[in-house]
Amino acid sequence: MSGTRQSRRRSRAYSRHLRELRLLAKGAVSTDHPIMAHIIPIRRCNLSCAYCNEYDDFSKPVPVEVMRHRIDLLGRLKTGVITLSGGEPLLHPELDQIIRFIRDTGALAGLITNGYFLMPDRIEQLNEAGLDYLQISIDNVMPDEVSKKSLKVLDKKLQFLAEYADFHININSVLGGGIHNPEHALTVGRRAMELGFTSTVGIIHDGDGQLRPLSAREREVFLAMKSFEKKHFSRINYFQEAIANGRPSQWKCRAGSRYLYVCEDGLVHYCSQQRGYPAKPLEHYNVDDIRREYITKKSCAPMCTISCVHQISYFDFFRGEQTIESAPLDDTGSNHLVTIKSAGA
Repeated sequence: MSGTRQSRRRSRAYSRHLRELRLLAKGAVSTDHPIMAHIIPIRRCNLSCAYCNEYDDFSKPVPVEVMRHRIDLLGRLKTGVITLSGGEPLLHPELDQIIRFIRDTGALAGLITNGYFLMPDRIEQLNEAGLDYLQISIDNVMPDEVSKKSLKVLDKKLQFLAEYADFHININSVLGGGIHNPEHALTVGRRAMELGFTSTVGIIHDGDGQLRPLSAREREVFLAMKSFEKKHFSRINYFQEAIANGRPSQWKCRAGSRYLYVCEDGLVHYCSQQRGYPAKPLEHYNVDDIRREYITKKSCAPMCTISCVHQISYFDFFRGEQTIESAPLDDTGSNHLVTIKSAGA
């Protein structure tokens, strides 16, 4: 690697760490803004992984001016991190411009991709756009009927990232959900570390974002992979220890408040697996919505495996009693809220 590139990487990493510290400070001072939002620029994907319910094979890209407006709205809500997800976001023809829109708000810019389109020139374009974080989930070593996101297919892309990327890279391996060989997660994690990336492990959920119990061997692999994790705010996943052992996790879910999921139609949902709740247009989402959802206890939380929501909710684990409880989701798609009387009320 040239001295110029090494210097540029160090400079970018230093700037990113300063902005992360500002994000932590702002999150500690005020709870009236989202820490992270996932936003969908396109629902279409070039793959069809058997466990995934977040893609189709026909959707058109969200127009770039519509994306700009939605990102501006997230900026007005003082969102700290805006991550592009999908579908496969690299299918959007103006993705680099969308990343620039995110950076213009002052937010950190993230991207979740399957990695198939990452060639050297594409990586350099992401550098120029100002991308801060990129995550790829790799499901196995060899492609099979469950997933084509395999180390065999993607290893060359990882080498390109190691050589050319100026942004932070995390490789997420997975357990459960029909993945045949749990040891593959260890292989993927070790390869990520060899290349200088961070490594995490995720637990595949069912169609509602709920736990699929792990086998004894999967639990062993999960615990082994904990030693791979480096210090970084996206490595916060202590909740998974309870989930990996089939126990409910006791936590305060801040979905709809500190974490927002904005779909391709511009609606705010709790997360990717609870699309439809509250399903309010981002155009009309405001601090009153953030405050309400901050104190709303989500009925799906105890067995939830959605790591991004857990990670962001840790900002406020010590405060913010949840005094409104969401009733189980009914057949009409409504999520009726019931107020809980606090002690002494």
